[in-house]
Amino acid sequence: MIFLLNYFLKWQKRVNGILLILSSPSGTGKTTVLERLFNQSTNLVRSISVTTRKPRPGEINGKDYFFVTEERFHELCKSGKMLEHAKVFKNFYGIPKDFIKQNLNNGVSVLLSIDWQGAFHLFKIMREKVVSIFMLPPSIEELRLRLQKRNADSANEIECRLAEAQKEISKRDKYDYIIINDDIDKSVKEISSILEKEKLERSRRKKSNNRFVKIFSS
Repeated sequence: MIFLLNYFLKWQKRVNGILLILSSPSGTGKTTVLERLFNQSTNLVRSISVTTRKPRPGEINGKDYFFVTEERFHELCKSGKMLEHAKVFKNFYGIPKDFIKQNLNNGVSVLLSIDWQGAFHLFKIMREKVVSIFMLPPSIEELRLRLQKRNADSANEIECRLAEAQKEISKRDKYDYIIINDDIDKSVKEISSILEKEKLERSRRKKSNNRFVKIFSS
């Protein structure tokens, strides 16, 4: 009985912030949705990934990504500083472990904007501790138009991204929630609602465990 009591006491301390995963094909509009989401949320932060790709116009080191060399990236991986890492479009991406741990322990939810490879890795090691959302474009043709308007990739690169998008979309059923980004405001509201729902459910579980602790500690 003492073992059970200690287990629930330790478990309670971990039920603080929520680790929220958001995945979507490139060009779905995720960046715009996240900007609005973070602007209206006071208890949600974005996990800043480490990457070896070159910064795009307007991107700021330490805000959008931590831009590093491949040598430095592999050093961080070998030293156990990454929660997960993957190679996407010839570049490496990784999630720094300490940032997430600190925020969750302080009751702050952390949103991970990662691809399906990173999401699936986290599903394997901590499935019950994450909430996952997959965001779809209205259609593949709409996705093609968005990629073309972005003027960031060549025609060949766009075709590669569309092929990868089809692959990513095929993984959507593995996620907890699926939303379609055909309206930015609607998508923001849907993600906010999901986050509040999950917080409420965890709060209820925590109250239930409080009663358990009270009963068996008296």
